[in-house]
Amino acid sequence: MINFKQEELIEYFMDRLKNKFPGVELLQITEAFDDPETLWLWVPPPEGDEAFNEFIDFSADVLTDIFLEYGYHILVMPARPNSVSDRRKAI
Repeated sequence: MINFKQEELIEYFMDRLKNKFPGVELLQITEAFDDPETLWLWVPPPEGDEAFNEFIDFSADVLTDIFLEYGYHILVMPARPNSVSDRRKAI
């Protein structure tokens, strides 16, 4: 279950991500299968190798800052929009 602070941090992250990569959207949030304290944000990455690498680097930097400052482990899972709904139950 997501608490208020996690919701706030996810919104903060997605705002920063959308600002840098317009058109990116949050598809789904799931708990990690091996650790319910870890959240996975399923997000379709931008097209192209360079944009994808920039997306991963940017996401890692912001989510590392969130982890170090607040202690919440949140990860981005690049995914195609039509592949997400079958993977895991959303929370």
